[in-house]
Amino acid sequence: MTDLQKKKRIIELETLIQRYQFSYYNGEAEITDAEFDLLWDELKRLAPESLVLAQIGADGVDDIDGFPKVAHLIPMGSQDKAADPDAFRAWTQKIQAPVYVVQFKLDGASLELQYEKGALVRAVTRGDGVIGDEITRNALRMSGVLPAINADFSGGVRGEALMPRAVWKDKYANKANCRNAANGIMRRKDGAGCEDLVFLAYDASATGNDGFFKNEIEKITWLMARGFTVSETKEFTDVEAIIAYRAIIADTRQNLDVDIDGLVVKDRATNMDDLRRVRPERQIAFKFELEIAYTALRAVEWSEAGATYTPVGIIDPVRLAGTTVKRASLNNPGMIRSMNLKIGSVVSVVKRGEIIPKIESVAPTDALPDVDLPEESDIVFPVSCSVCGAALVDEDSRLYCPNPACPKLLLHRLEKWVKILDIREIGEKLIKQLFTADRVTQIHDLYTLTPEELAAFDRMGTLSANKVVKYIHAAREIPLAKFIAGFDFEGVGETIMEKIVDFGFNTLEKLRAADADALAIVEGIGEVTAKTIVQGMRQAAREMDAVLGAGVIAIAEPPDESKLPLKGISFCFTGELITMKRSQAEEKVKALGGSPKTSVVKGLSYLVANDTGSGSTKNKKARDLGVPVIDETRFLELIGKAVQSVSGVAASTHPPAQGELF
Repeated sequence: MTDLQKKKRIIELETLIQRYQFSYYNGEAEITDAEFDLLWDELKRLAPESLVLAQIGADGVDDIDGFPKVAHLIPMGSQDKAADPDAFRAWTQKIQAPVYVVQFKLDGASLELQYEKGALVRAVTRGDGVIGDEITRNALRMSGVLPAINADFSGGVRGEALMPRAVWKDKYANKANCRNAANGIMRRKDGAGCEDLVFLAYDASATGNDGFFKNEIEKITWLMARGFTVSETKEFTDVEAIIAYRAIIADTRQNLDVDIDGLVVKDRATNMDDLRRVRPERQIAFKFELEIAYTALRAVEWSEAGATYTPVGIIDPVRLAGTTVKRASLNNPGMIRSMNLKIGSVVSVVKRGEIIPKIESVAPTDALPDVDLPEESDIVFPVSCSVCGAALVDEDSRLYCPNPACPKLLLHRLEKWVKILDIREIGEKLIKQLFTADRVTQIHDLYTLTPEELAAFDRMGTLSANKVVKYIHAAREIPLAKFIAGFDFEGVGETIMEKIVDFGFNTLEKLRAADADALAIVEGIGEVTAKTIVQGMRQAAREMDAVLGAGVIAIAEPPDESKLPLKGISFCFTGELITMKRSQAEEKVKALGGSPKTSVVKGLSYLVANDTGSGSTKNKKARDLGVPVIDETRFLELIGKAVQSVSGVAASTHPPAQGELF
């Protein structure tokens, strides 16, 4: 990574962390905890002195949602996390505490109750860790929030607003899980539903008196004496006993009234200076392993995409991470063999990244004691291509048709090219007509079409034919990553190619000269993908030259990294735009380093919609995920500021007019 790339990545990480921190604590998370931790750890590695690591959101948060903004008495920092026993042991070796206090890691919405002389004056959400929303009226409707305590105490009581599982199942099962339901309800303007939440306390601090509590057990005892319900708390001196306790709780947590996702382990001695850190060093979240569900494998289907045949397990429906799962990935033939998987096997299923269901292993049959399992039988692998009949190649990690002239592969490549270049007026039906007629079988054939030929096709006509040819021949300069992705190498999209280009393989000549070993060292690119790219580049070399030789498509020069201000920012558009077509807006985003998306997903930066209050599917999903919805005027402002940041022109207070962006 060059110095310029490193500097740019640091800025990108700081921006993402601040945004995800805000969205997580002010609505619903855009990414998983594990994904956030990866971003945090990468920034910590690249820029340990970053101000974002020292104090997230120090400048506060705008009052964008109607709730007053209030500073926490002590920053509500995030904890470092240990995902496995080895990481936990490493942490204990570092802090060397004689006694550890262990509490349940409650999976709800964090809340700080601020008291003055025993009276509750404010209840503040976690917000960005430094400043949160004041929701006192809502909090007072929750069970466990005390409006007054029997002590002359000024300070904060920390805890979690939780939705009991029984309440979620009875009244809020339309929400993905209890945590999402609790986060949404406690921020309702009218407070409706807050009576369904409970508050469990786990920490306290006295304003102006760091010696008020000597240790963490004293805090819990004090909280219980005041009338608070507290998180289950135990003391340990043996590290291995904590690991064993975690295993027990992980196995029995489904019997608890509320959700937990691990344990919080602290040094028994209270250290207020440490607690004021953004991430205290003397406590850690000892997370549970991924949630596992057990079910039966009933069948295996082989998904055909391009040349590759991918196994998908058909399983008995099972509830996992808030959704019902009926299909689960099996990755490749090698995975089936390594597990000795059979039809009728009992399998364990997890959600990697809490998104993609995956069969993890074969489980003992007694994991499903009440299920009538079929007699086990071998999984049948396809041996020949369903289209061209060629013998499939089984490389263990991949099962595919090796025939570069396979009609299925060629048609899929044409469809991919038209889609990725957004060639208007060409739909899948027309592509299939042209392909079936043997008029367009390779990408470069598109650039030899004439209006007269097209007009003869079914339901085309002269006007439509002229439009199609016009769009095909609209000269364009495209990034190298897009050009390669358009050739539809299996499993190789624009994102993967952007990583490779950013690493330094930023010309067609460099890519053609690279071998699999060279590409495999790029972060996130494995040996299989590297081999696929090298093989694809070799097989498509003549076709690539033919496309470029048509004189319509040109590969853009490597971009200047300093002129990509939207790198790491993504936009999705819905509805009609006024000042431009959607494709033009997407190109502007790409030109500045941003990513246009076709759907609303976790991690999306903005949904652009001129009717921001509509009940459309995309608007509703954006609200559910906490994705900001902006109108076209705001989008133009963001684009204008991005352009000005590149050109060095002072930012205007007005959105740029159409045609003034570039």
